[in-house]
Amino acid sequence: MENTIPHRVCDFLKGFPPFNLLSRDVLLGIAGRVVVRYCRPEEAIFRQGDAPGSYFYVVREGAVKLFREEDGETILVDQCDEGGLFGLRPLLAGGPYALTARASEEALLYAVRVDSFREVMETDPGAAFYLASSFAASAGERYRGRKGSLFPEKDKLAANQFPLLEVLSLERSKEPVTCPPGLPVREAAGIMAAREVGSIIIVDEHFAPLGIATDKDLRNKVATGLVGLHEPVEAIMSSPVISVPPDITVAGVQIEMVRRRISHLCITEDGTDGSKVLGVLSEHDLMVMQGNNPAILVREVRRCRDAEGLRELRERSEELLKKYLYQEVSISFISTFMTEVNDEIIRRAVQLGEAEMEAEGRLKPQAAYCWLALGSGGRGEQLLRTDQDSALIFENVPEEDKERTRAYFLALAGKVTQMLHRAGFEYCPGDMMASNPSWCLSLDEWKKQFSGWIFEPAPKAVMMCTVFFDFRPVFGLEPLSELLSRHIFDAIQEQSVFLNFLARDAIQNPPPLTFFRNFVVESSGEHKNEFDIKSRAMMPLADAARVLILNAGIAGVNNTFRRFEKLAELEPANGDLYEQAADAYELLMRYRALQGLKNQGPGRYFSPSELTRMERLNLRNSFQPIKSLQSLLRTRFQLSFLGG
Repeated sequence: MENTIPHRVCDFLKGFPPFNLLSRDVLLGIAGRVVVRYCRPEEAIFRQGDAPGSYFYVVREGAVKLFREEDGETILVDQCDEGGLFGLRPLLAGGPYALTARASEEALLYAVRVDSFREVMETDPGAAFYLASSFAASAGERYRGRKGSLFPEKDKLAANQFPLLEVLSLERSKEPVTCPPGLPVREAAGIMAAREVGSIIIVDEHFAPLGIATDKDLRNKVATGLVGLHEPVEAIMSSPVISVPPDITVAGVQIEMVRRRISHLCITEDGTDGSKVLGVLSEHDLMVMQGNNPAILVREVRRCRDAEGLRELRERSEELLKKYLYQEVSISFISTFMTEVNDEIIRRAVQLGEAEMEAEGRLKPQAAYCWLALGSGGRGEQLLRTDQDSALIFENVPEEDKERTRAYFLALAGKVTQMLHRAGFEYCPGDMMASNPSWCLSLDEWKKQFSGWIFEPAPKAVMMCTVFFDFRPVFGLEPLSELLSRHIFDAIQEQSVFLNFLARDAIQNPPPLTFFRNFVVESSGEHKNEFDIKSRAMMPLADAARVLILNAGIAGVNNTFRRFEKLAELEPANGDLYEQAADAYELLMRYRALQGLKNQGPGRYFSPSELTRMERLNLRNSFQPIKSLQSLLRTRFQLSFLGG
């Protein structure tokens, strides 16, 4: 009779990396030598300092915690749930165990023989890559991402074929073509033609960059007759030169070009314009190196003339988003890129709206204004085309001009929100948009609005703050946004108890797992039996990060995982928790985006029954910091005294 135990072991292991990368025959051979081990609660599997054994371990049921003994303290390093790997030192490194592994509850383990798996690693680079990453993480090194992929079927492809753009260094660039500042324009243009380049760096006697002249400068300044051919090239150069260090990544170059709206960067010895020029990079160079360039996409948005064009470009950006997600490019880079695309779409929509208003004969008021992104857009976390959250702030005007001024900006906001809707961004169901008269206010009116929320923190006021406190300027006069932000911080300092109410609101959503570690799903309505990843998992983390960063008095950090990273710097004692929370939020953003792209929607709801074992494991692990953060909030803000 066929022995079914190896087949059962094989069926379990194939749901988790790196075993899912192996053929069934190879995996059956490994499963046939697996030893099943039962552990009682608190039983040690191995201890720090023990000699490495002949096995590494996979958690079949239960959970195992890993600890490090350091300076007389026992520090929790990690926890492994179903499918988790630990004890990899015998396989990947010499020397004694660096951690202690202890069952935190009744646990069933699969002990995998080191010698049988070492042969697999020699022939399967994907499995070796995954195990090396897992070992680095369990050894205490911070590993951005996960111990398992959200899409394990792509692991081998990602490990073997795609370089991570975040760490793809620019190993070479075009040799710099340079000239002194006094060289006549005619001669500088002759050098560019002879060298077949589109730019020339103007340098001082130490070969440090003073400025850059490009084909565009020749067209706009010389061909038009504004500057003569006999005049020195410094008359047409752009200065100062945007310089970067030689170790900058492709991702870094893309972000610099998008943010600064430039097409050339200068590489210098130390990344400043005070050191020697080493090379020059253009958008074309990036396209050749990588085959795609987000900066080009953003430039096309700036040239759009209608909502249909904006929709098409946003769809193209989502194709690039999908590519980056499956290549496991860092969420930090992806969110920066998508934020720049979204911002540029909003800016273009506002510009087109202004042009329509002018064509209709609507006279623009003298007051300047600023368009604000709110919610996930304000935090720079809107990867998909979800609903619009926006506001408009305009300069204070005399009372007799206020309604006329407001009427213009409301009409403009109506055109903008309509255009964004046609471009694929849904209207906000709660009407939190600049086209709503409640959210199209003068600076003083906005100050009064926020003061009311802060000094009279009723439940609705606190709820509004969770949306409006994450505002970010996208278009217009940014100092208006800065003045409002300063007013908010001053008001919070004066009414410090407000943060207690904000903290109490942040713990209203309990951790998203039941006592038996099942997903908490919706009990009724359209999404009955579905899991709400936004309200159950992402918002508890975002809300905690917001109240903690406000309490720390830090302005200008809106993004959730960057808030956690900043908090980790400010509070080393809670650094591990904040870093875990940052990693968890990045994973949740990635998973929601994948769900949204898969189902052509916002990715907010999904059925837990449709998840693979690996997906369930990754998501459950990402929920772990929520309970700890909520406990921290209860203690720090004394919420028991407020009924929290």
